Amino acid sequence: MMDNDTISAIATANGIGSIAIIRISGDRALEIAKKLTQKKEFSPRYATLTTIHDKENELIDESIVIYFKSPYSFTAEDVVEIQCHGGFIVAQSILKATIDAGARLANAGEFSKRAFFNGRIDLSEAEAIAQLIEAKSEDAAKILALQMKGSLKEYIEQIRDEIIHILAYSEVSIDYAEEDLPEDLVKQIEAKLSELNTSLQSTLMASKAREGLMQGFKVAIVGKPNVGKSSLLNSLLNYNRAIVSDIAGTTRDTIEEQVKIGTHLIRIVDTAGIREANDEIERIGIERSLEAIQESDIVVALFDSSRAIDAEDEQILSLIDEHAKNKHVIYVKNKIDLEEKFLSKDIDFDLELNSKESVNSLINALQNIMDRSNSSDEIMLISQRQIMAVQNTLNNIEEALLPLQDQELEIFSFHLNEAVKEMASITRPFENDEMLDKMFGSFCLGK
Repeated sequence: MMDNDTISAIATANGIGSIAIIRISGDRALEIAKKLTQKKEFSPRYATLTTIHDKENELIDESIVIYFKSPYSFTAEDVVEIQCHGGFIVAQSILKATIDAGARLANAGEFSKRAFFNGRIDLSEAEAIAQLIEAKSEDAAKILALQMKGSLKEYIEQIRDEIIHILAYSEVSIDYAEEDLPEDLVKQIEAKLSELNTSLQSTLMASKAREGLMQGFKVAIVGKPNVGKSSLLNSLLNYNRAIVSDIAGTTRDTIEEQVKIGTHLIRIVDTAGIREANDEIERIGIERSLEAIQESDIVVALFDSSRAIDAEDEQILSLIDEHAKNKHVIYVKNKIDLEEKFLSKDIDFDLELNSKESVNSLINALQNIMDRSNSSDEIMLISQRQIMAVQNTLNNIEEALLPLQDQELEIFSFHLNEAVKEMASITRPFENDEMLDKMFGSFCLGK
């Protein structure tokens, strides 16, 4: 159940800026705005420049106030937005004044939760709003903007309606249990379920393949000690983030930084040199390097052109084969300005460079991989919750096929009903307050 209190929160990020916004939503929003401004009337959707006063009638700021009359607002309730001068003190003072005037401090995600319960958005649109705020690439932002407009909702509703259509045949046939289903009808249902299975599998695979687009691609730089991993990281960041030394084992832990490449914000991880280590701290660092390989979307495998291939290089190749399956791996020969001694027929190098001079070729290679991840036109699932719902739907469709062949229609209908519930959970599930509280609780206060 949703509280009917009037709620208030700062809807802009913490810190100093030119403008801060305080949002008020609920039946008393307009009343509170009038109390703070000492004005008698506000025209809906008109920006009004006015003074803001606290409960002691002392001036806080001169601000712009906009009134959105129900149901024509984000929450479908009366909403007032106060746009004040940016900065922590002014915004907090106005927020306190709204609470003193009768509002309650909003919980995390409560504005979006009210929009959901009031029918303004569904869950897929709410999740798109939450992720758009933290989008890691321009392509991700475009996908999320489409989902805010209902593209995923339309797809889910189409799949759901098709399952219900099939379910209708089964439910009617249960009422006439003494008669077998016509053979051609069974084949038609199987064909339709096969089509749904293909469509959902395609969506699931495309979503998993493009996961880095939403979360931000993670790139791990791996290699044995002293191949130039830290120098490469510094060149990509364009400043000296990692210590560079000829002493093996200088990097004893993973170093993670963010950098923008093309339209993508990526996380680059400089790993500890991988080798047999007697030092306990270095050994832990190497273990974290292996974890970084497993968690990455792209692996940059770095080899030293000036040193002959040895057992440590062979170990790197073996670890990549073991831990980097189904990942993009870029094999790079570094230090090409020195005399070449690294000769191996086992490695087909993608790039050759000197990490202390120019890394443009690697930047271009990374950008091409990330751009290709958005080449699909498939509908995309943007959260683990959505992916699990589709996976459960596929499981129920598969489990429904055997009882259909045996004409055990009650069991068949049960699995299809479960499939409908799973698909509905992506957009608008019912009687699931705990799940809703957890999802909306991850939002920021002003949303």
